[in-house]
Amino acid sequence: MYLKKICLGAFMLCLSHFGTAQSYIGYLTDNYSGVHSVLSNPANIADSRMKLEVNLVGVSAFFGNDYLGFSLSDAFEDISETFDEAETFPQENNALAFNVDIMGPSVLLSINEKSALSVFLRGRGFFNANDVNGETIAREGGFNEDEDFFIDEGNVSGNFNLWAELGLTYARVLLNQEQHFLKGGLTLKYLQGMGNVYVNGSDITIDYDSDTRNVTTTGEFTYGNTDELDDIGSAGDILEFNSGNGFGADLGLVYEWRPDHEKYKSLDRNGNKVADRGANKYKLKFGVSVTDIGTIRNTKGVDELYNLNTTQNIDNFDGDVLEEAIEENFELLSTSDSPNSVLPTALHANTDWNINSKFYLNLNADLPLTSKTKVNTQRVLTQISLTPRFEIPWLGIYSPISLLEGAGVQWGTGLRLGPLYAGSGSILSSLVLGNDTKSLDVYAGLKIPIYQRRLKDKDGDDITDKEDACPEVPGPFENQGCPWPDTDKDGILDKDDRCPNEAGPEENQGCPWPDSDGDGVLDKDDKCPETVGLAEYQGCPDTDGDRIIDVEDRCPQTPGSPDYQGCPDSDGDTLPDVDDACPNTPGTLANNGCPEVTEAVQKQLNDYAKTILFDTGKASIKSESVSTMVDIIQILNEYPSANFTVEGHTDSVGSSTSNQRLSESRANAVRDFLIDKGIASNRLSAIGFGEERPIASNATRNGRKQNRRVEINLVK
Repeated sequence: MYLKKICLGAFMLCLSHFGTAQSYIGYLTDNYSGVHSVLSNPANIADSRMKLEVNLVGVSAFFGNDYLGFSLSDAFEDISETFDEAETFPQENNALAFNVDIMGPSVLLSINEKSALSVFLRGRGFFNANDVNGETIAREGGFNEDEDFFIDEGNVSGNFNLWAELGLTYARVLLNQEQHFLKGGLTLKYLQGMGNVYVNGSDITIDYDSDTRNVTTTGEFTYGNTDELDDIGSAGDILEFNSGNGFGADLGLVYEWRPDHEKYKSLDRNGNKVADRGANKYKLKFGVSVTDIGTIRNTKGVDELYNLNTTQNIDNFDGDVLEEAIEENFELLSTSDSPNSVLPTALHANTDWNINSKFYLNLNADLPLTSKTKVNTQRVLTQISLTPRFEIPWLGIYSPISLLEGAGVQWGTGLRLGPLYAGSGSILSSLVLGNDTKSLDVYAGLKIPIYQRRLKDKDGDDITDKEDACPEVPGPFENQGCPWPDTDKDGILDKDDRCPNEAGPEENQGCPWPDSDGDGVLDKDDKCPETVGLAEYQGCPDTDGDRIIDVEDRCPQTPGSPDYQGCPDSDGDTLPDVDDACPNTPGTLANNGCPEVTEAVQKQLNDYAKTILFDTGKASIKSESVSTMVDIIQILNEYPSANFTVEGHTDSVGSSTSNQRLSESRANAVRDFLIDKGIASNRLSAIGFGEERPIASNATRNGRKQNRRVEINLVK
């Protein structure tokens, strides 16, 4: 049927491909990702941990949408049914995006301490579909030609673009002032188009009359491609290297906070400080970049605008594919050169916390800067990722947790092991979330890494071993790395010892520790050195006498239990009063210390609610139902922290519109009564379902009576 070809053709074609909208999720946070790091921020390669890296090949593929939810675990049982059994989430504006990102032979070269250069070859396939009416897709194959129907597709757009990139990146250190380190980078890219297809529809509706078998359509539809393809589904025809070219650019800045910068410096034989280029020297790193600035000129592109405002008989409809169906059955208004393909320009913000020398926590945000409705424009999906990782030169393990636009929460894992890297930003969530997974991605590759050499200083005297006359014993540079004398034998050189004739610890510059508050506990052992306390409490007081010192007592003025950090638990529900929303009523931890509504209570509520009587055809509550309302109020008052929805239902007698209004009015009448009698308004909401949710047959009088009801349900 032709309307399925018009409304579903482009979108379902794209579902038959499998790709993604983001690349190398998790791997790009790694300080040893080498040439790949320029993809998110070209500044990354300055002061790189890599001396030289040659990427042989890397492939990343990712698919994301908000219409189709599936379970990857089904693929291990029967892959043919993975998508057949998928759950759908139709909306008025469903969207889908995918790409395939291939990193070919590429090189990263660290020129010196300040500069780095990379050259990369990259192939990319990118698809976006936006504002597709999911209700139409959900009815694929289910249109009945013997029944009238109306579809309001509204505005819809999509594009598919293939191109290759030859990129040159230069990055340089811009500022190096002790704790503050700033570097910038620029990537220039030559773009070679390999094919482009796009569609754009506005105000599209389809109205089918089963009596006449006529379909009335409205709106305008634009179809464009770079090669005048006869078949939008023929991928082989798209791969044309004469589809135009262009130039692109990426810009980036990276700031590093290096509070322990001196720790990563040693001296050479001339006394000059040399930075350890093989170590990650930052505690916090912040990066910001804008990538994929540019366009591809569609030198052979054709843009065709069609008028859909017509009435046709479905028996006379021609065309088996989308382009042919549009061309054969609708008026061509104009033909022009297609607009250039706009790259998926995006803003990337990144924060990396070096927890210790090997463990990191990364927060990354990818934000699109292009419009999803602009014709022939690529767009990335908004994604926020939190990635913990373990990282050393020859090994990296990471597990990104992401919030992806339209697809929700994603959880994956990845591994870098010497020359190999592989992972997925969604593999774990796709296995454990059942049919709620709306995206999949995977990447893998092979490279040849050559790491920066770490400076060695066995004795820790800041002089490299090869320059140190006493490499096993700490000593100053002025003495060629050999130790100065230590008169009091306290391990602190006399020149640095404030008390050279009296032994004392290094932490106190060679002098004995004082006892500032005179409580008999030395300051070094005194957790409260300025306040008199007891030795058994490490020099701190215990005001409320509960044997928990004040500095560790959340309730220092009130005796409590060590189990609750010194606070009491009045109702004995294992939640201390300071955290308990109902401190005098036992409850559950899951409900913040308040009692939970059980299934039995919920059933009792609805048993009462179903007996509420209304005046016939009205929303006014009969007086004989007041006692029932009182019983309901008593139950609601027993659970002050719980929220409820008042739901109204009717039988099928009368029009669905009037039944819907009546159900809403009755639900609101019950809600207003409860609020008037003291139930907090923010705890109650009302909704009417009309005749949509019967619990018995409307064909019998008793069934209709059961369907005319009110339900009060807990909001979970």
